[in-house]
Amino acid sequence: MSTHVHQPLVTQELAATLGLLPEEYKKIQEILGRVPTFTELSVYAVMWSEHCSYKNSITYLKKLPRKGKALLVEAGEENAGLVDIGDGWACAFKIESHNHPSAVEPFQGAATGVGGISRDIFTMGARPVASLNSLRFGNIDNKRTQHLLKGIVKGISHYGNCFGVPTVAGEVYFDDCYQVNPLVNAMSVGIVKVGETISATSEGVGNPIYIVGASTGKDGIHGATFASEDLGDDAEDKIPSVQVGDPFTEKLLLEATLEVIKTGAVVGMQDMGAAGITCSTNEMSAKGKHGMKIWLEKVPTRQKNMQPFEILLSESQERMLIVVKKGREKDIEAVFEKWDLHCAIIGEVTEGNLVQYYMNDELVGEVPADTLVLGGGAPVYERAYKQPAYHAKRDLYDNDKVPLPTDYIAAAKRLVQNPNIASKRFIYKQYDSMVGINNATTNLPSDATIIRLKDSKKGLVVTVDCNSRYVHADAYKGGAIAVSEAARNIVCTGAKPVAITNCLNFGNPYDEEVYWNFVHALQGMGDACIQFETPVTGGNVSFYNQSPNRAVNPTPTIGMLGLIEDVSKAMTLHFKQEGDVIFLIGECTNDLASSEFLVHEHKIELSPVPHFNVKEEALIQDAISRLIAQEHIQSAHDISEGGLFIAVLESAMPADFGFEINTCPSVRKDACLFGEGQSRVIVSVQKEKLEAFTKFVQEKNIPNTKLGTVKGKSILIDGEDFGTIAEYKELYDTAIEKYFV
Repeated sequence: MSTHVHQPLVTQELAATLGLLPEEYKKIQEILGRVPTFTELSVYAVMWSEHCSYKNSITYLKKLPRKGKALLVEAGEENAGLVDIGDGWACAFKIESHNHPSAVEPFQGAATGVGGISRDIFTMGARPVASLNSLRFGNIDNKRTQHLLKGIVKGISHYGNCFGVPTVAGEVYFDDCYQVNPLVNAMSVGIVKVGETISATSEGVGNPIYIVGASTGKDGIHGATFASEDLGDDAEDKIPSVQVGDPFTEKLLLEATLEVIKTGAVVGMQDMGAAGITCSTNEMSAKGKHGMKIWLEKVPTRQKNMQPFEILLSESQERMLIVVKKGREKDIEAVFEKWDLHCAIIGEVTEGNLVQYYMNDELVGEVPADTLVLGGGAPVYERAYKQPAYHAKRDLYDNDKVPLPTDYIAAAKRLVQNPNIASKRFIYKQYDSMVGINNATTNLPSDATIIRLKDSKKGLVVTVDCNSRYVHADAYKGGAIAVSEAARNIVCTGAKPVAITNCLNFGNPYDEEVYWNFVHALQGMGDACIQFETPVTGGNVSFYNQSPNRAVNPTPTIGMLGLIEDVSKAMTLHFKQEGDVIFLIGECTNDLASSEFLVHEHKIELSPVPHFNVKEEALIQDAISRLIAQEHIQSAHDISEGGLFIAVLESAMPADFGFEINTCPSVRKDACLFGEGQSRVIVSVQKEKLEAFTKFVQEKNIPNTKLGTVKGKSILIDGEDFGTIAEYKELYDTAIEKYFV
């Protein structure tokens, strides 16, 4: 192919610098029947990167349960999952990672993560109503960790607050494994009327193709490729691969997009995230089984003399590609002119499957769209895997050899200040959680966040969950626990779990131990999803999360959607009145494995997962759901990090109640208080309802233990005075923010 646009000579060595394997370069030549141009090579390199093609993960992703009666689209079919929530409405939701960009430029990396996932939602025609996040950092004592946390939280809050969508929930963990490579997972939730969504497709020969929104610059070029690399000592040099976000432009784009959909002139639409124009043109063409002719010189640019590959691969934010019905151009242009956004015709739909890129009438690239996309001609690999060697050390753990604490009160006070347990007030108070006034849990804390639906009794219930230490200890059980805990949190609000999205954060897939954890974590997730009838609607795979020395703990973050029929009957986690009786629903387990207490109090990093059985979990969740529905209980709070003591404490603190409880005599006292055995919930019961409660748990054979009562302002355990609730609340609330004042 001849062209007057200067393009470097393509060789296998050049292909390797773009991340292509020798066999992949050979396959490109076979597809094209010739040596690719540099523009074409760049297109294949980014589309066949792990970030875009899922080439090392798609085999196992397809084994996840991806169908359900409430799902309106199958996993991966559209930009986000879509679930029927009744009354003619649907919920679009998805979670994605922005890990590498946040590691090198925390503010913009996190901000554009929020912007990108929001566009996935409103590109479908849904209005975003809530954002969530899952964040992982290294040791909180480390200055770099503190720098990253401040920048990432500021980026999330800035973008979300300016965009006008509340950040309603999240989780934050600290572990040495994330020291070099933090994890930033962003989730967005939106609502749309059933039948009014827009698909990311292209059809209708001669239909014009528009690029709308912001102009195109050189930011984020090869960002998808960067996301498919290990982070090394040269990470700071990758800053040009980080996108730059503008939430005010995104707000305009949101309103313009939703307005333009109503014109009926839109054939298909897709946002420009990873790989920019390259990804949008090829994915829409492949899905619609048509081709495109694209004139790159017509793309509005921020810099002069941009090369074809730069325009194609730019990941400049706040941009969309729209296919419009021919003859309706003025309708589209009027909307974007109203919102003061670029709206330029850059191409047209063609017959066949070829996407052709021109620059000043010169053909600089010609590629078959279906050879580039996930599920099409992109490479698919199944990597070798082997059981991690560290399992041998894990298996040496003996619960009976762990010494008992000499001072339970001191241990409890240290635990409440553990950054993985303590209040994340310093972080969430920077977010606007109330814009839109749909958040029903700001002042009424629940295990998951409830979002009111306008003109309806119903509410969406959302959560993000994953304990990566459990997954590291046992990938199968840890993956199942991540799904189970998310479902438990949803159930503890009185809602029914509906579906999940996932963000699968792992190390290098070529590492056989990393890949073993990946395969087994997905198997555990899948089995749990089947148990709880929560199909996978889509999500994101993020490999290469590691430092030169080690991979991060396997972190398959679960974003779960639930539905509550009547928001006014939602259950909260806090104790309501003095004299209520405190019960443990579930087994009292003699188990300290993988607990925060074991790791931080005894410095034992490797141990098995805590007690877990998925059938037992299902029984407990069903019991909690019925107890709430029949109004037998006053509060419900699941036991997770920190164990029973922390769960009871968190139930007591919101209304400043004290409590008096006794530990289970059948197990070690430290295991009873601080162990993290799963499938357990703390509930409180009014004295007047004790009889009905007792009858229910006995008839249903639900394991339960009466712990004590809500009482006074102090904490008494086995008759010992642990101090006042105010004292623990102060420690809990200030443990993290003291690092940043």
